[in-house]
Amino acid sequence: MSFSLDTPINTALFLFILYSVQRIVFPSASATPKSTPREFKSGYSWMPKAHPPTVLFKTYTPKTLEPFNGKDNERILLAINGQVFDVTAGRNFYGPNGMYGNFAGRDASRGMAKQSFDLEMLTPLDQPLDKLQDLTQDEIDNMKGWIEHFTNKYIVCGRLVENNAL
Repeated sequence: MSFSLDTPINTALFLFILYSVQRIVFPSASATPKSTPREFKSGYSWMPKAHPPTVLFKTYTPKTLEPFNGKDNERILLAINGQVFDVTAGRNFYGPNGMYGNFAGRDASRGMAKQSFDLEMLTPLDQPLDKLQDLTQDEIDNMKGWIEHFTNKYIVCGRLVENNAL
């Protein structure tokens, strides 16, 4: 098989290749910047300007989890079925004025399972953890879906245990 410029398509491709090679070998003067961009004057670094705060895996009780409700610009944590998630990145949803704000700093298992934001879905802080034994299979599956969503989106930063377990 040989190369021939007899067909228009071969001629067009050959000219395109020549043009591309010429642009690479002899770049135009306008392609070269006249000054160094200011963000690189002090050198270039792959390091971010600030690192996110370190999150340690801890054990929480309902009482020790409650301060992480997003008030006073603190971290926002919530628990679902014993797993504690750092949802600070979702402050618009889980912060004090967010639609899920009542779950911040609390065990949100029952509310997430039942798709209810009502305050009666929250177990009082001085009561034992909700065992969720009366949930239907659909509600349990719904809660598992929320756990999967949270696991993919937020950091698991702890586990929730009974108040007297620490």
